[in-house]
Amino acid sequence: MNEKAKLNWGILGAARVNERLLPAIVEASNSRLVAIASRRPGAAAETLAKYAPGQRDVACHDQLDALLANDQVQAVYLPLANHEHAEWAVKAIEAGKHVLCEKPMALTVADINAIEAAAKKHNVTVTEGFMYRFHPQHARVREIINSGLIGEIKTVRSCFSFMMKPARMYRLALDVNQGGGAMWDIGCYAIHTVRMWFENDPVAVTALANYVQSGADTAMSGVIDYGEGRYAHFDFSFERARRAEYEIIGTLGGIKCHNVWQLPGDVPVISYWTESGLQTEERLPAHNHFRLEIEGVSQRILDGKPPLLSFADAKGNCRVIQAAIKSAEEGRLVGVADMDIR
Repeated sequence: MNEKAKLNWGILGAARVNERLLPAIVEASNSRLVAIASRRPGAAAETLAKYAPGQRDVACHDQLDALLANDQVQAVYLPLANHEHAEWAVKAIEAGKHVLCEKPMALTVADINAIEAAAKKHNVTVTEGFMYRFHPQHARVREIINSGLIGEIKTVRSCFSFMMKPARMYRLALDVNQGGGAMWDIGCYAIHTVRMWFENDPVAVTALANYVQSGADTAMSGVIDYGEGRYAHFDFSFERARRAEYEIIGTLGGIKCHNVWQLPGDVPVISYWTESGLQTEERLPAHNHFRLEIEGVSQRILDGKPPLLSFADAKGNCRVIQAAIKSAEEGRLVGVADMDIR
């Protein structure tokens, strides 16, 4: 590939997450920001001025459809409200744009199937926006596992929590089944993280949750059954001190990733131990996983390669999320495979 090749990006929405993603697009070596749109008059221009001051030649649209009609835009970053992802992902695909859809890709497996069908029809790439997966610390964890140091994986647990700030209270406006609450904001990360260490599909989920009046969840803890005595534990909350970690326990030892969902500049720390007495901590180079995400997605599109995260992965995550929601609502163990009908 020509090293000067760059992918032209448009941002479909002036959401708060642009604080991280807009500069990442501007700074990425193989991307170019050419447009941003919002339904709020003037919001696109304000967002650009706030997060990329001095950036020129970027079209600012006051209608979302105007960005999709912009021939300069090759790929769209979609950070709209969770319940709007499916609708606007399909619209962007039908306009011939590649899509990086902020997590979650959609709220139901049926909607992800519709996005997948549209992407195949129009020959475009769609990636679910789990930026942390592009950070090299997880490849290092995989190396340790593949070395056989900790043996066979039996348990994985993840924890993602922080105290809710007033600026994020809008997350609690909608019922969890409409895309509101902690599950769709941070719980999808916690579940996605434990899932990547098991090769087979999960069997069932059990979960407990706390809710506010709107029906949005503010905290949830649960267990995913992978069969044969293998379990994944997830815990996330808007009501607890910050934690952003996962731990993998095998038959011979364990590994802990101390800071999964990092801010740019944070130093990654991995520690691991074995039954034989080994105790090791590694401090890895800092990386901006938002920029790595943009560069990774852009490069795969430019090279005509499939995305790092597949539709099968998006559907697998959605099934577990839906099973956890249903389990917390009904107070029972819920089969994961049943979630295709929701």
